[in-house]
Amino acid sequence: MSPDTVTAFGPDFPFSYDKWLGHPAGLGAVPAKMHGAKVAVIGAGMAGVTAAYELMRMGLHPVIYEPGQIGGRLRSQPFVGQTDIVAELGGMRFPKSSRAFYHYVNKLGLKTRPFPNPLTPAAGSTVIEIEGRRHYAETLDDLPDLYREVAEAYDSALEEGARFSDLKAAIAAREPARIKTIWDPLVAAWDERTFYDFVVSSDAFQKLSFHHREVFGQVGFGTGGWDSDFPNSMLEILRVNLTELDENQHMIAGGAAQVPQGLFAHSPVRPVHWPHGTSLKSLHNGAPRPGAAKIFRDDAGRLSVTDVWGSTQTFEAMIVTCQSWLMTTAIDTQEELFSPKLWMALDRTRYMQSSKTFVMTDRAFWRDRDADGREVMSMTLTDRLTRGTYLLDQGEGRPGVMCLSYAWMTDALKMLPLPTEKRVALALGALEKIYPDVDIRGHIIGDPITVSWEADPNFLGAFKGALPGHYRYNHRMYSHFMQDRHARAEKGVFLAGDDVSWTPGWVEGAVSTALNAVWGVMHHLGGQTERNNPGPGDCWKDLGPVELGN
Repeated sequence: MSPDTVTAFGPDFPFSYDKWLGHPAGLGAVPAKMHGAKVAVIGAGMAGVTAAYELMRMGLHPVIYEPGQIGGRLRSQPFVGQTDIVAELGGMRFPKSSRAFYHYVNKLGLKTRPFPNPLTPAAGSTVIEIEGRRHYAETLDDLPDLYREVAEAYDSALEEGARFSDLKAAIAAREPARIKTIWDPLVAAWDERTFYDFVVSSDAFQKLSFHHREVFGQVGFGTGGWDSDFPNSMLEILRVNLTELDENQHMIAGGAAQVPQGLFAHSPVRPVHWPHGTSLKSLHNGAPRPGAAKIFRDDAGRLSVTDVWGSTQTFEAMIVTCQSWLMTTAIDTQEELFSPKLWMALDRTRYMQSSKTFVMTDRAFWRDRDADGREVMSMTLTDRLTRGTYLLDQGEGRPGVMCLSYAWMTDALKMLPLPTEKRVALALGALEKIYPDVDIRGHIIGDPITVSWEADPNFLGAFKGALPGHYRYNHRMYSHFMQDRHARAEKGVFLAGDDVSWTPGWVEGAVSTALNAVWGVMHHLGGQTERNNPGPGDCWKDLGPVELGN
């Protein structure tokens, strides 16, 4: 199937966000009397900046609150002495199926290039080392039969358990009725079963050894090992596979943070109400407001935000994009703003841990060839503590970047208490066992960069990883922008962010839920879409996610 065919279209809510964004009629309009009305946006990650940008285009006045930096988990940290050679501490690889996200990438004129995932041309070569046995490969066919058997078994399991080809074809054709006919029964069948259950109970894997399943966990498919996701709901993995989020991935040249930062500074063409040249940056006098300390309704019933320095403002509506745990740990959130059932969903969100450690090198030395004509070092998947090592060539005559280790969950927790220098030493020690003849240390320049997202007080984790039985919670959060039936005290506050979406950890989920919230604010303020370009709320009755019983 062509990489330009499949989009992140559903399967839970098969609405064409990219077509809504690209339509000349625009996303909709609010009544003229609401022009200039202030809307609070909590968080300046991709969801918050996207929502604020589109609200500004409608003639509203978004006010962003941010305690850290613009970009959220699109965090590109330059190495010392550099501006466009960065460590991508959060999102670093973006599938081409993420059409709504690429709408903004293209708007800003940013360049992308293929990400060097295992066994892709961009990687050049891949080394897989498990239980001390090393295999060098440029394609899957270069690996022992065991790896091909694992890949084929997973493909067979998808067909057996999820009618994968039929469903993917329906997504590629953007046929909502056909998608829902296949997908909705899968929700009930797989919501309470894990990814590991899906694998181990399939006929294809039943015919193979335990070692095959072990290798699948360590090496996985697409971007690497997936054993960290084994406890997760299988629905989450199916969504990734179906919408090709784990395939045809690109990186943003110069850093992914350029997308939210660029939107913050971008002046849209012919914005409603605002003069030519208006941007989020100009509306904020250069920088967002400080972080939110309290969100509530005041005694007059007006939505209000108090920032960390004690200043309080009132708003006509509010979009909350921070990770949900922060509303019970860092932001004093008035309980009446959300229903008890929604609070249950927000508090039960389960965040996954993640750590990365980067170094800059004098050049992309791994492209050198040994006596056998092989690259001296490769994109590396291993059962050692580094798990995934990515080699990022910045071009001829420029320093290179090595992501020494990209690890999840228990592997990430091993790094949590350790200082940067110890993390680098452990990673190098592991890699030197795989590449004993390569002087990695001799090529390192500058200071290393590392992150553990669970240690950041503004995040507390990398992203949501839904457990079995969490579909109902996800449904409550995702559908929250549909507020006509909400109690009056709960109206006007909208949730957005990738952990509200059906695809946590993928920026497309942040963008799509931000657009849902934009529709919600517009509707709340008495606005509407053009008839020939309906928005997500207009299509909810026909396309909305299936509901499971209590």
